[in-house]
Order: sequence, then structure tokens, then C-alpha cells
Amino acid sequence: MRLEFENKIMKRINEYKKLFKVEGTLDLQVLKKTYRGLVKEWHPDKFQDEQKKEEAGAVSLRIIDGYHFLVSIAPKTKEDNKEEYATTITESQVADYHHKSMLLEVTFTDGNTYEYFGVNRKLFLKFVNSKSINNFGRRNVFNSFLYRKIKKNEVMV
Repeated sequence: MRLEFENKIMKRINEYKKLFKVEGTLDLQVLKKTYRGLVKEWHPDKFQDEQKKEEAGAVSLRIIDGYHFLVSIAPKTKEDNKEEYATTITESQVADYHHKSMLLEVTFTDGNTYEYFGVNRKLFLKFVNSKSINNFGRRNVFNSFLYRKIKKNEVMV
């Protein structure tokens, strides 16, 4: 199951890389430049034909989703946010979590929410049933899986 999920994630990453004509490591400057070009090329207002306009709208949404996804997992993004991430996982508590199909979403008390890719049900159940979700997460999840920050909420109380 994990291998199947990892294949799906890799397929998604590769599809987005192909869309942005990216090979190898993600370079944020190149990605941004390509993103701007694609958004201009596929902007729905450029098309008169309703069918083309609709297609351009769908492609635009895919471009936007792909850009945000690739930026969120880029090595530079992770490196730039390493200190904040370390602070979150060591000083904040787990406030909420959701698990669906090998994807674990964790919201911390500092308001940050992260997605962890490839967390199977068995590991999730160990996480949920552990004496300390926070300690278990730090030892077995937070630094062991591909992750991305998905939102910053208001601080939880």
C-alpha cells in the first residue's frame, strides 16, 4: 500500500515537473518564471470560444495547483523553513490530525499544518494510540516522511 501511494505521489510530482518542464532538482526561480509564462498562456480571458475558455480555466487551475505543490516540496523551501519547522515540531503540541489514504495531516498548537506523505494506517494507529502523540510523531513521523506545509492558522489555545 505504501509503495502504491508513493508511486501516486511520485507520479503527481513528475506530472507537475513535466507541466513546468523541470528536470532534476526544483529551482524556485526557474519554476516561478515558467509559472508566470504558463499562467499568461492559459489565462481564460485570452480565449473567445467558450469551450477553449473552459479548457483554459481547467488548465489554469492545474498550473496553480502544480506550482504551489512543487514550491512546497522544493529543497530550497524546506531549507528556508527548517528552523520554523524544527520549532513547530519540538515546541508545539499536536492540536489536530486527520488520516486518509496514506496522507497524515497534522495541525500544531502554533497554527501550522503539515501533510506527511506515505503514512500507512498501521503507523497512524500507533501514532494515535501512543502515550505521547508528540513524542511518537517526532521519533517516527515528522522527520521520516516527505512533508509540506499546507497552511498557517491562528494560534490554537
